[in-house]
Amino acid sequence: MKKLVNWKVLILSFIIVFGFLAGLGSLVMDNGPNTSWYESIKPAITPPGWVFPIAWNLLFILIAFSLYFVWTSAKKKEDKNKIIWAFSANFILNVLWSLFFFGMKNPLLGFMDIILVWFTIVIMIFVSGKMSKKAAWLLVPYLLWVSFASVLNGLIVFG
Repeated sequence: MKKLVNWKVLILSFIIVFGFLAGLGSLVMDNGPNTSWYESIKPAITPPGWVFPIAWNLLFILIAFSLYFVWTSAKKKEDKNKIIWAFSANFILNVLWSLFFFGMKNPLLGFMDIILVWFTIVIMIFVSGKMSKKAAWLLVPYLLWVSFASVLNGLIVFG
């Protein structure tokens, strides 16, 4: 028998990801890449500005679906607690990166944070993979994008 979509959890997953991660992250960015400060420090390999909102919105969709699939696959309260901790830690660190890098204009602090963001994505993939392979695979593009962003951030800090 085919499972029905749990619309409440699906909608809540999108609200959490777009409301907290995307929404709060954008509030602390101080216009982010659309500033002369960023234009003056960005590495030569930085993609054009229009790539970032497209990439991030696609990633937010994948993260929301991942959260949905792992949450609806979790059977035990212990598993749900692991999901909450892994995703929450990542979301908080992700928002902090926006604050540190763009809001405070501190690439070094941003770099230290983005390394932690990267590790929390690995943890999210590991935790999700135990309950839903689909949820884990949906996070791989996020890991790849943050890996690239880490290189860009590192080039700014270390030249």
